[in-house]
Amino acid sequence: MCKCKKLFFILTLCRDVIKNYFPDCFNQFTTCDMLFRNVAGCHELKGNLLQIASENCVPHAMIFTGRPGTGKLGMALAFARYLNCEAPGADDACNECRSCRKYAKLEHPDLHLVFPVAKLKNGEKDPVSDTYISRWREAVLENHYLSLYMWMEKLGVENSQGFISIRESQQIMKKLSLKSFEARYKVMIIWMAEKMNPAASGKLLKILEEPPAGTLFMMVAEDTGRILPTILSRTQIFRVPPIDKGSMQRLIGEKGINDPDKAGRLAKLSEGSYLKLQELLEEGDENSYNFSMFVKFMRLCFIPDFAGIMQWTEEMGARGRERQKHFLETALRLIRGNLIMNVKAGDIDLLPDEEKEWSVKFSKFIHPGNVHTLYDEFGKASLHIEHNGYSRLVLFDLAIKTARLLKT
Repeated sequence: MCKCKKLFFILTLCRDVIKNYFPDCFNQFTTCDMLFRNVAGCHELKGNLLQIASENCVPHAMIFTGRPGTGKLGMALAFARYLNCEAPGADDACNECRSCRKYAKLEHPDLHLVFPVAKLKNGEKDPVSDTYISRWREAVLENHYLSLYMWMEKLGVENSQGFISIRESQQIMKKLSLKSFEARYKVMIIWMAEKMNPAASGKLLKILEEPPAGTLFMMVAEDTGRILPTILSRTQIFRVPPIDKGSMQRLIGEKGINDPDKAGRLAKLSEGSYLKLQELLEEGDENSYNFSMFVKFMRLCFIPDFAGIMQWTEEMGARGRERQKHFLETALRLIRGNLIMNVKAGDIDLLPDEEKEWSVKFSKFIHPGNVHTLYDEFGKASLHIEHNGYSRLVLFDLAIKTARLLKT
């Protein structure tokens, strides 16, 4: 066992000992500062939510939607906490009352949490959110800008795709049929609501039409286009914008980066996403790998080298679906960055140095004549993979289409 693995094992063991034998000490450090002031940016949206609360016009069903890393889940939790706070202030929850203390641990009896799950090896046959609720709380307490890929990694099934099943919707109906324990509102937060299968979505329609008194639905989604229109029509949509530049620079300062030039560059590159900022700061192996695979893919398509493309699809096809989707997201970002560089329509600092150096030569092949179709094809490939299409075939088809488009 290498030194890093030994250290990780020791730290995990220490954490578990503290958690099991000294729960009060453990809980002291695992609390969720999910307050409005700790959700970066979104000043206008926070003001709107506070006004809704003060006027007692809270809709019974809401959707918080926006790009990854913009704080949608944090906003939903902060609003739920504010509504049930026993002594709310003018612009935030008190953070001291009994309700706030329970929300800080995500353990309030009237806060119900639903999220995508996946079957673990030797795990429960038909899991629901309650099966993994402890792990999910830990994940959110560590980072409320959590992505689905990060959550699947936390479960140890990053090669699987999370889902919200019909059994989950039955659990939701059961929980919401009970009376509130102590709070003004019983809150059901459904994270990544677009992961509900059609049967689960259909089950929720009835309760959305006739919700029990004092019940609030708060859905969090990145792609509302994949939620049933009949559900959307029964909800009020709140769009969570990208984090503004000033708020992003403050976050960068909290990371210990005091160089104004570096902070400004990171703020541009992160494009309003805290998750993207984390990636830039960590410069993880996954990001480097995705970039190198994108460069290789485009070179093979440009030649075109079909034998090389077959080898490339075998390598990428051996990776899990979530990692394949992550690669395609990186590819879309790089295509956009190369177009901007080519037509000089924006700030080329949106590409990191390594990517910019390569894009200087490649960008001339990404232009207004082919970029829309390229974007569509990469997006469709991601969707087909998510819908369990045979990934090697999907990626090979994408390569053939890319080879043709690069010559236009």
